[in-house]
Amino acid sequence: MTTTAQDRHSLIRTDWTETEVRELYQQPFNDLLFEAHQIHRRFFPPNQIQVSTLCSIKTGTCPEDCAYCPQSVRYNTGLESEDLVSIEEVVQQARAARAAGATRFCMGAAYRSPKQKQLDVIKEMVRKVSDLGLETCATLGMLTSEQAQQLKSAGLDYYNHNLDTSENFYKEIITTRTYRDRLDTLGYVREAGLKVCCGGIIGMGEEQADRVRLLQTLATLPEHPESVPVNQLVQVPGTPLHGSEPVDPLELIRTIAVARILMPASHVRLSAGRSEMSDETQALAFFAGANSIFYGERLLTTDNPEQERDRRLFRRPGLRPEGPEGGKGAPADPPADVARSHASP
Repeated sequence: MTTTAQDRHSLIRTDWTETEVRELYQQPFNDLLFEAHQIHRRFFPPNQIQVSTLCSIKTGTCPEDCAYCPQSVRYNTGLESEDLVSIEEVVQQARAARAAGATRFCMGAAYRSPKQKQLDVIKEMVRKVSDLGLETCATLGMLTSEQAQQLKSAGLDYYNHNLDTSENFYKEIITTRTYRDRLDTLGYVREAGLKVCCGGIIGMGEEQADRVRLLQTLATLPEHPESVPVNQLVQVPGTPLHGSEPVDPLELIRTIAVARILMPASHVRLSAGRSEMSDETQALAFFAGANSIFYGERLLTTDNPEQERDRRLFRRPGLRPEGPEGGKGAPADPPADVARSHASP
């Protein structure tokens, strides 16, 4: 059955109630996955994964107290801090990411909010990465309206600013900025005309109700985020959340499936925590509606599956990376093994 643009538009809602989201989340597992996968096929090629690479452009000494983050200056995690890297180094890493098959290059800096001098350098990074034909994304902490406008003018495509968890549970994880601060930054990003990358983290000790409320908040923003990262807590020694009870893999899959139903036109990214996930868990996440990953050996300061493992992961269930048409038309090649194995749809 052909799905028309009108049919797809009718599935995009921003008025989800908490009761509706909870009922979705608590469906029998097979029913939930069946619904999510059907919706996924209406909006996206079912066997195609968007590939991004994340580069830490400034590491450590962040003044915030996010309980999950090894970059906070408040925790002794053994992390060596680094100043803002050079523009040349960022361009070199972006070229390598493009050659490895990435269509989006994300630049992350451990700031509460960037100062103008820092932002001027980052804007030049954005321009040069954009010139390579890659989509650009940045995560720099809180922004003012003017800063968001500057990044847009520099050619930035996406801005990442996660809500992390529900508003009710948020104060258990972070005290140095408010939930309202995060929502304000998202508003400034939208007003500037940037695309939004916004999701959360599961496995921080939250209840199922908190996952439901987080998903409802994301799905009732005035516009859905174009990218929704679903992170599984990476437990780093020295952070307050080290030693937390591991999240049930099926809870991760439920979260992804509900995100797909609520925000059907968004890329749902299986993000941090993949190093601890089996190939089978990841394959199930892709069936449930995840269609984006970070590709490479590092996610800012934590491990990510190595590229060869990801090539095998794609090959086993017959997945293929989104081609350069998903970016800005750069002549990027997909990972060689994947390209050979999946030359046709």
